[in-house]
Amino acid sequence: MSTAEPVETVDLRADHLIRDPFTAFADLRERAPLARATIPGVEPFWIAVRYQDVRAVLSDPRFVNDVNAVNGPVADEPADEPAAADDPSGPADAPAAPAPVPAHRTEQVWRARGMPPECAKYLRAGVFGADGARHRRMRGLVHPAFTAGAVERLRPRIERLAEEYARALPRHAGPDGVVDLVAHFAYPLPVTVICELLGIPETDRPQWRRWSSYLGRGAGPGLDEALRAMVTAARDLVGRRRAEPAEDLLSRLAAAEGDTLAPVETVSLILNLIVAGHETTATLIGNGTAALLAHPEQLALVRSDPGLLPAAVDELMRWCGPTIGGVPRYATEDLTLAGTPIRKGEAVMPILAGANHDPRAYAEPERLDVRRASAPDRAGQHEAHLGFGHGTHRCLGSVLAHQEAVVAFDTLLRTYPQLALAVGPEAVERGPNPAAWHLAALPVRLGPQAPATG
Repeated sequence: MSTAEPVETVDLRADHLIRDPFTAFADLRERAPLARATIPGVEPFWIAVRYQDVRAVLSDPRFVNDVNAVNGPVADEPADEPAAADDPSGPADAPAAPAPVPAHRTEQVWRARGMPPECAKYLRAGVFGADGARHRRMRGLVHPAFTAGAVERLRPRIERLAEEYARALPRHAGPDGVVDLVAHFAYPLPVTVICELLGIPETDRPQWRRWSSYLGRGAGPGLDEALRAMVTAARDLVGRRRAEPAEDLLSRLAAAEGDTLAPVETVSLILNLIVAGHETTATLIGNGTAALLAHPEQLALVRSDPGLLPAAVDELMRWCGPTIGGVPRYATEDLTLAGTPIRKGEAVMPILAGANHDPRAYAEPERLDVRRASAPDRAGQHEAHLGFGHGTHRCLGSVLAHQEAVVAFDTLLRTYPQLALAVGPEAVERGPNPAAWHLAALPVRLGPQAPATG
């Protein structure tokens, strides 16, 4: 794309993008590698929709998540909550005379959705908006809980929870025998897992789920009250763990506050872990179940060979993953992406839904194939989808989310051999959030329950 060519503009809240982002972005992807995107209340930004360009945005060190690395510190950052003293990414490294560049797009999005201004500092302080030393410091505190070994040790507990929720599903059936799998299985399982991992008391968990549901919807009445309540509750949790430490992540974060973590960072990490720790996993379980039930031949494959489930989860993450677009990244210098000049400070959002259906990376990308991820892709790699992101910001909880999904599908299909959609695939209702492709509900018929095995 030369500078003389017109640049296409896309409204990310358009109905056709929310209803079927994969088809919509496929059409855009073939017209141009980059486009300008608009959202009401947000300054325009670039979107990348092709696989190689998305990978480049996610991994090129010239792109950063923290707009302050380009802009300089935000003027209203609270003076009483500085970064940790030993953090080499602090103000000393900020440019002496930062050029005027656009504001943080994620913050603009959340302000447009109804985020209270006083909550903005928690958005800026989170791990998703950090880079370099600050990102490594924050991620390093919680990473041990999400390693492959730690997640494998959690597997027996995840299996017991999945069994309990699956066996309880008939109690939630309506008079017509229909059950909403999202409300009664896909959400409760990952919510319970992340709350137990963090150390959130069982009595507090329903409230945390209600609060985070406002964030999952993206906007609407109650979002501002939910965000304020989450911040207050997070501070309360830290106080409780300081008084009564336990073997959980909350205790680790509470102990680090004042030394490794500033108070604003502690709250941000708690919110990041709770919301990201269950929303995307719940959506993957819901989307994946709907996809399998709508593709009988693929369902038959995983029923006949449960060993295919790890590969099936990767294929479902590629084919109907929960995240449409990743966190916007900012150019730290003038550069060229896909032949398009990107100026210093401009934002580029990687569109994962476009990249994961790019025929340049996948043969017949619109075909669901649960065996696809068990074989190398065109580049000779395994698990090459970008559903969990890529590079240093690859999803911290990807191993946990993958295992939860494997266990969830295995438990559902084993417990209910005749599980089926209660409506046609085209009638399944989806939520309105343009950043996430998620189900508002998944009505299913369970059929007879298989006997428990031990």
